[in-house]
Amino acid sequence: MPRDPLIGLVGKPSAGKSSTLNSLTDASSKVGNFPFTTIDPQRAIGYLQIDCACARYGLSDRCKPNYGACVNGRRSVPIELLDVAGLVPGAHQGKGLGNKFLDDLRHADALIHVVDVSGTTDAEGKNTRGYDPSVDIAWLRSEIVAWIRGNLMEKWGSIKRRHVAAKATAVETLQNQFSGYGSTSAVVARTLDKLGLKEPLEEWSEETIDRVVNAFTDEKFPTVIALNKIDHPDADKNIAKIAKMQDPNTIVLCSAISEIFLRKMAKQGYIRYTEGSEFVDTREDLIAAGDPDGGGLKELDEKNRNRIENLKDMVLYRFGSTGVVQVLSKAAEMLGLVPVFPVRNTTTFGSGAGDSKYVFRDCVLVKKNSTVADVARKVMGDAPIAYIEGPGGIRVAEDQVVAVGKNDILSFKIGK
Repeated sequence: MPRDPLIGLVGKPSAGKSSTLNSLTDASSKVGNFPFTTIDPQRAIGYLQIDCACARYGLSDRCKPNYGACVNGRRSVPIELLDVAGLVPGAHQGKGLGNKFLDDLRHADALIHVVDVSGTTDAEGKNTRGYDPSVDIAWLRSEIVAWIRGNLMEKWGSIKRRHVAAKATAVETLQNQFSGYGSTSAVVARTLDKLGLKEPLEEWSEETIDRVVNAFTDEKFPTVIALNKIDHPDADKNIAKIAKMQDPNTIVLCSAISEIFLRKMAKQGYIRYTEGSEFVDTREDLIAAGDPDGGGLKELDEKNRNRIENLKDMVLYRFGSTGVVQVLSKAAEMLGLVPVFPVRNTTTFGSGAGDSKYVFRDCVLVKKNSTVADVARKVMGDAPIAYIEGPGGIRVAEDQVVAVGKNDILSFKIGK
């Protein structure tokens, strides 16, 4: 199954980006088929939690994904992650790994900006106290905007002349310039529609160009702000400040190191942990709840017992989870990702293979407003499609849009 879209993780040194990436890609505590976690040193596979179609049809007990897992209708779907390294102030001027950082970043469909909300690391990731992490959020965006604006203004005179000579539309001209950032004409069109500009491109002022670049940045690089290290004593005041400055729908509070610890303890059989939730049970908890065997869990030593109790109080009960699962869910929400389930048989939902008792073996993630034809191309490539069926063998038109619960279970019939 295809693995795009691509989510980029950015963050200054020591912000917790590596811990966040590790917690998103660790499948050790899940049950299912997780054949790979890393693709190359910068790319890895994370697992996005979604509601599986099997729950709709009461088939959760027969759902066995080819990749990922499905437990009681909650499915972990592979999604590709990109570690965008080298974020330092002045990246757009080539400082640090600036050029490589920006070149890597342009491949991403959305960004997760991991911010050290404790304020204990400065702009370059060195230990300090009392640093204002809201500054990090501002300068990441300013680096991207300055990079795009600088590239555009460098050639603006010739861009305008070509635009007039070719009698091109603003979308056509800008897409020629923005395609290098992984843009599409649809992204550029949405950018200009939101601005509602009246003046023709050749008459744009520098202020208008700034507005266009800022709007394009928001459209092309939707960003989740992952406020990490929420269990630190100084985190609360910084969270409160950032919450007043940023759209609250872009913020997720998280503790990546807590998530890694909980998954490790669950894997080793010391606790029972439901990822993305506040629920952690120790052997003692289960015995107190009436299970004389304590769920078969191992006995915790005093150090780890205290650590888990502190983690419950400081993170899980206060915030409802470690936030790591929610970080990826928020990125998917920003992109409007729709899970689509390709099947062979639209009555049994099987794959048609020898193990056809299993259902919904595959799942792909497509962007919002994708059509049935878009899904066909993504799943089947250039194979000739005779027709497409939905549940119950009902034919589906290629121009229909897919959405959760609508045209999201499809069977592609090969032929001319």
